[in-house]
Amino acid sequence: MVRSHSTSRSRRSLLAGVAAAGALGVAGCSRVATASGVRGGDLLARLRAQGVVRLGIAGEIPFGYIDTDGRLTGEAPELAKVVFKRLGVPEVQPVPTEFGSLIPGLNSQQFDVVAAGMYVNPERCEQVVFADPDYQMLDAFIVRKGNPLGLRDYRDVVRKKARFATGTGYAEIDYAVGAGYRESDILIVPDQVAGLNAVEAGRVDVFAGTAITAREVVKKSAKAEATEPFAPLVDGRPHVDGGAFAFRRDETRLRDAFNTELRELKRSGELLRVLRPFGFTEAEMTDLTAKELCGS
Repeated sequence: MVRSHSTSRSRRSLLAGVAAAGALGVAGCSRVATASGVRGGDLLARLRAQGVVRLGIAGEIPFGYIDTDGRLTGEAPELAKVVFKRLGVPEVQPVPTEFGSLIPGLNSQQFDVVAAGMYVNPERCEQVVFADPDYQMLDAFIVRKGNPLGLRDYRDVVRKKARFATGTGYAEIDYAVGAGYRESDILIVPDQVAGLNAVEAGRVDVFAGTAITAREVVKKSAKAEATEPFAPLVDGRPHVDGGAFAFRRDETRLRDAFNTELRELKRSGELLRVLRPFGFTEAEMTDLTAKELCGS
């Protein structure tokens, strides 16, 4: 497997879901119990005793969000419900925050685990411990129907001098710049919906995002389509990112127990069943490990 890289940018917009976070922000007011001195941590035992685990989410579709009926859902929370039930913790409780506050919130005891589809990279691995990825992700473009410029990757965008857009804080900014696109020429829009609108209106030729968001947002469009997923080049080599649950660094016992259940869900095919309603396919299933993506 190719290795994920560390980037100064989030792979997704940090602005999504702020309204949901405000509506449910009270959930984060009280803190979880502090860690003990037990080797590997005793959080799992404490979660079993209290019967509930607090999940840090970022209000971001399809990874973890509050739906229009006020229910916690998304690929990571739904997976958390399955795994923690198997671990003897029957209830999950959301603690919404902004994406950039997830790791600080975790390490300051605001919640027990990050359940937000967070990409694993070396920089983050210095701050938390990750479970193995529950999904992998490639990039894709949103283009006009028929892809008239034949854009398949970032090198095509540069060669054909295409008008290029991506989202606020997206890692795709770095991928395009790495391919030779001038950053000042990139149109930055709030999210994939705005990107679709820009393509449909002819303001840009292409919008770049994750394969799953591109695939989902064009479903009802009569003017645009998503390209086939591809692996961006980083330092001249293709790479695949992987998203995973994050735990405090001293809670390796809980991380290991989580990984044991995750491996069984992968083996049985149950993982894909849980993630499929959120647009995930066999192409997003992965055997990447946190160790690979952390670079150690």
